[in-house]
Amino acid sequence: MTGPVHGTWEPAPAARWEDAFLTGNGRHGALVHGDPADDRVIVTHHRLVRPHHRPGDTDPPLLADRLPALQDALLAGDRTAADTFTDGRPLRRVPSFHPGFLTRVRDESGRPLPATRRSVDFTTGVATAVSGDRTSRVLVSRADDVLVQYVTCPGPRVHLELDHRLDGAPPGLGTGRGVATARRTTLLTLRVDHPGPTPGHTGVTLVLADAGRTTVTDRGVRAEGAGRLLLLTRAVRHEGPRDPAEETAEEAAALYALAGDDGPAAAYARLLDRHTALHRTAYRRVALDLGADPEDRALPGSALLGRPAGPALLERLFAAGRHHLLSASGMLPPRLCGLWTGDWDTAWSGAFTTDANLGLQTASAVAADLPEVVEAQRALIEGQAADWRDNARAVFGTRGIVAPAHTDGTTGHTYHFDRDYPLHLWTAGADWLLLPLLHQDEADGRHDPRLTALLDELADFYTDFLTRTGPGGRLVFVPSYSPENRPLGDGGPVAVDAAMDLAAARHALTAAADRAPAGRAARLRALADRLPPHRVNADGALAEWAGAGLEDRYDHRHLSHLYAVWPLDAITPYDTPDEARAAARALALRGHENDSAHGHLHQGLIAARLGDAGRTGEALRRVLAGDFFHASLMSAHYPRRHVYNADAAHTLPALLIEALVHSTPGRLVLLPAPPPGLCDRGRLTGVRTRFGARLDLTWAPGEYEAVLRPARDADVELRAPGLRRRLTLRAGTECRLAGP
Repeated sequence: MTGPVHGTWEPAPAARWEDAFLTGNGRHGALVHGDPADDRVIVTHHRLVRPHHRPGDTDPPLLADRLPALQDALLAGDRTAADTFTDGRPLRRVPSFHPGFLTRVRDESGRPLPATRRSVDFTTGVATAVSGDRTSRVLVSRADDVLVQYVTCPGPRVHLELDHRLDGAPPGLGTGRGVATARRTTLLTLRVDHPGPTPGHTGVTLVLADAGRTTVTDRGVRAEGAGRLLLLTRAVRHEGPRDPAEETAEEAAALYALAGDDGPAAAYARLLDRHTALHRTAYRRVALDLGADPEDRALPGSALLGRPAGPALLERLFAAGRHHLLSASGMLPPRLCGLWTGDWDTAWSGAFTTDANLGLQTASAVAADLPEVVEAQRALIEGQAADWRDNARAVFGTRGIVAPAHTDGTTGHTYHFDRDYPLHLWTAGADWLLLPLLHQDEADGRHDPRLTALLDELADFYTDFLTRTGPGGRLVFVPSYSPENRPLGDGGPVAVDAAMDLAAARHALTAAADRAPAGRAARLRALADRLPPHRVNADGALAEWAGAGLEDRYDHRHLSHLYAVWPLDAITPYDTPDEARAAARALALRGHENDSAHGHLHQGLIAARLGDAGRTGEALRRVLAGDFFHASLMSAHYPRRHVYNADAAHTLPALLIEALVHSTPGRLVLLPAPPPGLCDRGRLTGVRTRFGARLDLTWAPGEYEAVLRPARDADVELRAPGLRRRLTLRAGTECRLAGP
């Protein structure tokens, strides 16, 4: 092998759904077990969430008329004032994301089955299991939005069915099956309804056989004598006024059209080609080669996970993270669990958590050249913008937009909150969610009018909200909440002037001003300038709350107070060295609380921005050595693979890129913080910069070479080991840099 492995493999089927190989197209997902005796594929879909609560339960709380009194109390020093700032409702979690059903192809011949080798090719998104002469291939088409399973030599007699019996399936589910056969095609349907009047979903699978005969059974169909089988599957979520039977019939007709009449082999080849043209193009844009030993690269993923210090594991996790992030992003960005679950009782509802997790997962979208992820995030935002306006009006009495901290992907209303987690008072979410769209605009050299409009609305919120002043005419941000922490001492988590709120408001106002007419731009910048500066506490650390008298609680998984360092560029070692030193001190004092993967990687990302290679490497090693990854190379939230969660899997590529390359519209930083002993040499290709160039970087101890391919003219500052100078780039003219 001459380069990194763009896939992974295992020498046996997955015994647990967490170890099943993953593929998807951003709408449908598949967890592929690869077992020839009972070939199970779990089908998921972004829209599969449990029914909402009763009507009205998901509305934001109507609290705006009480806000002035809350502000008065907080400004007077009442640390418990927000404890009762609610409409009295109990905590209501967002509805849970859940799996759809299994497709099952069971061998009924009783023959002995050879050993199985299963694999997934990240470049195509195809998961394959080979057992003797039997081969099963599964993909989820990005072109045709269909889950495709192609089985050759399936066995003399196999049974095919759709099965809803998955972990944690709630009691009271209603089910209904349908089987329709015609020549060598069979249509299987499985209707799954939640208790009560809310309709559920239907699984629809079209089965094509090239030969033999089929017999209908009570749960599906038995196929005998087939040499090739093709299964085309979709999940249909029934959530509108339309008749579910009509929707199911439309999906069935679409599957027949995709299958054509030229047999399983030809249909599979056609579907594979259309899908691969999209998936491979996206996946191949960026690659990382750390010069791993070819023998290590040949190992199965589970074996590499037992060697956490090796470059082969980092290469594989970087590749897997790109594949999983791309596969989970389409109609929506990745959930806490990506696009996959095999359990109806998904942790934290398998929702979108916007006060850290989603921002971490999508952090590589622009630099790693995955505009598909940015567009998925845009779809989430634009689909919920009206609800964000409701949040601003209901809770704060303002114009503009306020994003929720939790959403199931359907409603953007704020209703998940309680005394300990007053997330209805957190206002920085919209700024973080819009950041990938802003970085994409910078990379493209444009001002997308859709983003301009959203930034303008966000500026309207801050214009209306920031009305209280303190000493010297400085604005006071009140109420203010630093997720999901609280100051030391007695009192609640809601206070004044949280560092994250100040940084987000300053950034949002400035970003909107950059696109606004001159008069409005001046007013927005003047408002931003009146926000209080960050405070350095008695420990020499950037404080989590800028107001005096609020002491830091250091042992916490979130690093909200360092938002100005990462993901923003408001505090840097180059432009604001004093604040950067205070941020570095704050990072050094931060604990690890419950060892959440997102906390470790968040620390690593901030350390990389601060140029701290040692702390970047320490964060990376904690994740690699903490048994956070399943054999599928999907990750867990806690060590020892506890709680299936995509944070580590999707964020790790971002951390590696940040350690090797960082750009802003006016600066390029090469090798800011390569983790010692983990990234001592290698090659990173295809990185997108925010000044419109693509970058290939090769490095080794004491040397580097970079090739820039600018798409537009740019004048940027270059910072590299031992070097600082200006670069003048011309569109279409390659620029080569070498050091030391």
